[in-house]
Amino acid sequence: MSADDQTLRLGYVGLGNIGRPMATRFVDAPGGLTVFDVDHLAVAELVDAGASAADSLSSLGKACDLVSICVRDDAQVRDVVDGLLPTLSEGSMVVVHSTISPETAADLASVCSASGVTLLDAPISGGAVGAKEGRLAIMVGGDRAAYDRAKPALALAGDMIVHAGDHAGDGTRMKLARNLLHFVSFTATTEAARLAEAAGIDIGKLGRVVRHTDAITGGAGAIMLRDTTAPIAPDDFWFGVFTHVRDLGEKDLGLALALADDLGVDLPLGRLALRDLAAGLGVPTNDSSDQGES
Repeated sequence: MSADDQTLRLGYVGLGNIGRPMATRFVDAPGGLTVFDVDHLAVAELVDAGASAADSLSSLGKACDLVSICVRDDAQVRDVVDGLLPTLSEGSMVVVHSTISPETAADLASVCSASGVTLLDAPISGGAVGAKEGRLAIMVGGDRAAYDRAKPALALAGDMIVHAGDHAGDGTRMKLARNLLHFVSFTATTEAARLAEAAGIDIGKLGRVVRHTDAITGGAGAIMLRDTTAPIAPDDFWFGVFTHVRDLGEKDLGLALALADDLGVDLPLGRLALRDLAAGLGVPTNDSSDQGES
């Protein structure tokens, strides 16, 4: 183990669509970078950028204090950890960027701990573009002290490094919640496109409007302002804010659904949103709530 955490010898396994640009950012680490992948062309590209190449997982383990893993699935992550663990020094760290099951992360953390190695799960958000620009969000689950040691290295590839929780798997739990929003939003986007198309609206122009205004307002993340999902008390500062959001949302959703009915377009997510928006915001529309304001 390198004596100075600022000169951790970094390793990277999995030089794919995101792993390759992310690893390229790690080339600048003070302790250097060693990479391994079955794709020899990807390895050669990293070597040209200044990295060293390992000819096996075991040799990579010998050369590194912190090894990042970005492979396809749980089974591949397990295989990589199995290959690294026999040669990793006590006190080394394994950082898993792949999105895997939280249970897999916890299991592998236990296996690593028995050998004196700390495993952090650290899934990423931002895609290949974020990786290339060093603007990834990296959500880390596991021991806080290990997180603090790994953070300067991870900051080479991400401009938002978050300690998601003290247990391996917490990073993945945060990533899954984030991606639930992501892909439900994508599905809602398809509903909006169907409505616009049926109404004779140019979908491309609609897309430009959405991207423009989301860049200003923050999109769905703009309402993630509280540290709880509990109902909001009428005397809470956020009650007025979220009541306003609820009223606007219910009005516009109602108008959109009326248009959809006129055009014969099915919007199941839109109907769920109208049904659940108020309760989800913590300011349900009911008699007791209305009376509480009067």
